[in-house]
Amino acid sequence: MIKDTIVDGFGNAPHRSLYHALGLTKEELSRPLIGIVSSYNEIVPGHMNLDKITEAVKLGVAMAGGTPIVFPAIAVCDGIAMGHKGMKYSLVTRDLIADSTESMVLAHGFDGLVMIPNCDKNVPGLLMASARLNIPTIFVSGGPMLAGRVEGKKTSLSSMFEAVGAYSAGKIDDKKLLEYEEKTCPTCGSCSGMYTANSMNCLTEVLGMGLGGNGTIPAVYSSRIELAKHAGMQVMELVKKDIRPLDIMTKDAFHNALTADMALGCSTNSMLHLPAIANECGVEFNLDMANEISEKTPNLCHLAPAGRTYMEDLNEAGGVYAVLKELTKLGLIKTDAITCTGKTVGENIENAFNLDTETIRTVDNPYSTTGGIAVLRGNLAPDGCVVKRAAVAKEMLVHEGPARVFNSEEECIKVIYEGSIKAGDVVVIRYEGPAGGPGMREMLSPTSAIAGMGLDKEVALITDGRFSGATRGASIGHVSPEAVRGGLIAYVKDGDIISINIPEYKIELKVSDEEIEKRKKEMPIMKKDNLSGYLKRYSQMVSSADKGAIINIK
Repeated sequence: MIKDTIVDGFGNAPHRSLYHALGLTKEELSRPLIGIVSSYNEIVPGHMNLDKITEAVKLGVAMAGGTPIVFPAIAVCDGIAMGHKGMKYSLVTRDLIADSTESMVLAHGFDGLVMIPNCDKNVPGLLMASARLNIPTIFVSGGPMLAGRVEGKKTSLSSMFEAVGAYSAGKIDDKKLLEYEEKTCPTCGSCSGMYTANSMNCLTEVLGMGLGGNGTIPAVYSSRIELAKHAGMQVMELVKKDIRPLDIMTKDAFHNALTADMALGCSTNSMLHLPAIANECGVEFNLDMANEISEKTPNLCHLAPAGRTYMEDLNEAGGVYAVLKELTKLGLIKTDAITCTGKTVGENIENAFNLDTETIRTVDNPYSTTGGIAVLRGNLAPDGCVVKRAAVAKEMLVHEGPARVFNSEEECIKVIYEGSIKAGDVVVIRYEGPAGGPGMREMLSPTSAIAGMGLDKEVALITDGRFSGATRGASIGHVSPEAVRGGLIAYVKDGDIISINIPEYKIELKVSDEEIEKRKKEMPIMKKDNLSGYLKRYSQMVSSADKGAIINIK
């Protein structure tokens, strides 16, 4: 117990005096001290309800005999940060969140933790911190947003970004654009498709760090408050039984997470976050594992942007547990893995049922027999690149076309809106990687513009940056090595032919070795010399995308 070293004894009287300054009684100090890491703020729509979640967690902890103590974690809204300098500060906050949480916990001492994240780097950042700290910990997210309604049809943030592309192409007018603007995001919560936040909240459940429903119960449902109370009560059981994150986040747990990732059709950002979390857990994780598991795992869900179902539909269909139950029919899930419930995965899903076989396809009738994400390799990406295969039109699974090369997202989006991208083109955006960006910006604006213009079945996009989970189409990111570190993507020229074969996991720049060597002598690497502050430090320390864009490599 932490009270043995910080609270009890005459030598800790100064500490007790400061606890009394907080209004804590000696009775409260005699109980386990539970840190509540709340990501509440008033700028992220997925976090505006976390004050309610935090109060519910506190009540649950107190009901179970603990003393809850709240401190904050930061969070960036990727949607608001999208398409400008702010996006450079999204991925980089993952390490700030992990580092600051580690600092707060070790400086003050706690017997257990309840992490309350929602969007987007907040979830993996706190999972990384929980592995480092390795004290009893449970997660409860703020929950997903309800889908919007436009013309009687459900919609989500990806539709909003695509509406901008449609407007630019003259396909919709001012009135329709305003309707999307006002109706797309109707409630608080993480945006309603299988984007990064919802992907990671679902995978937290699969990893065993969150209770059933953590990833899918909508933010505005009262059952989300009940879930938070149960999380507060359950952390006390974890403290009592001394079940810790590294007991839960094992090799088997990551196998389950990657398998569920493929079945759910999660965001490609999971291929950055799972390696980073595994690194903190001391679990080996490499991109080749994605294809190995994908070959055996059927894609069962086509949630937005891949299809017309949303997180609320997945919740009604039985949630993550129902997906895991389907996968057990093929023996794909390690059911003996322990979870934060104190039970195994198998015990957790014993009474789970698939209540809607359109939202969650059965393993006998999948959307595809292979998983939702693919890792491609070839001379353009010898260390790998990632595509959300489940959101790629059949016409684009195999594609070959001329490169249109841009050295930044801004250059590219300007040309797209001018209408200069043609059917068959392969758009290349470089110098946007972890170190080169720096910060590996998401490219939702250009991909959505292409989709909104109706070119998603005719144009591919390749980058050493990354894509939002809201992206659809042949959008291939995480190209490694990145341009600023001498990757071949730095030497692509307009008109070069690029070949993409997603079913065979291949990507090739069709330029001779002799020509490539010549270009390496003639084309200097572009480096940003005006960096300062955190971005400068980050660019110097961050690993490549295939390693998870991490700072602390074990």
